[in-house]
Amino acid sequence: MSRTHGVGETSKARGRGGRYLDSSRDLALREAALAVLAEVGYDRLTMDAVAARAGAAKTTIYRRWRDKADLVVDALNSLKGVPDVPDTGSLRQDLRALAESTTSAESRFGAQVTTGMVSALARDAVLRRVFWENFLAPRMAGFRTVFERAEARGEMPEGHDLDLLAGLFPALVLQQLLMPGDPPDARFAGRIMDEVVYPLATAPAAPAPDTAAGVKTDG
Repeated sequence: MSRTHGVGETSKARGRGGRYLDSSRDLALREAALAVLAEVGYDRLTMDAVAARAGAAKTTIYRRWRDKADLVVDALNSLKGVPDVPDTGSLRQDLRALAESTTSAESRFGAQVTTGMVSALARDAVLRRVFWENFLAPRMAGFRTVFERAEARGEMPEGHDLDLLAGLFPALVLQQLLMPGDPPDARFAGRIMDEVVYPLATAPAAPAPDTAAGVKTDG
């Protein structure tokens, strides 16, 4: 089960001006943002185009979202959901559960939407910050929690860079999105977990660079 993210989690929520807003418009606005993003990409997406697609005033959008980066990332979260962190008691099963939940909402449309943001992420600092804080970081935190539990159970040797491990799966999925062919599906995600992430997580941790180089430290 995934948790959706965004303003529309309750029937009414406070807008940016402090007023209560009817969230029945949120879904239409998010869907319009995703549709425009899939068609023209992030750089060419405008609030005017989203408002026209949704049949809403532009001010309606700005009451809910600060800027187009905030709107697009929130809409992407509503499409994919934030996966729950599994706790099966097994690292391999936890990773498989994460793979399944991550790709269960994936589709060719979802892949097209995500791909539409990729080139902009490298150039747009605001989008990059919002995407990291509201989309990528919560997902990587889930991976880190799974690895921390595995360490505590003794399934993983200590000394691994857990943040590095947590970033492997998103990086490989993103690479697959950029390649020709089908978008990443549950089978592809499962292979990443079984053939890349799990073997690396359970292998002995690499020695620190100074130790590997034979450099002695003081003390």
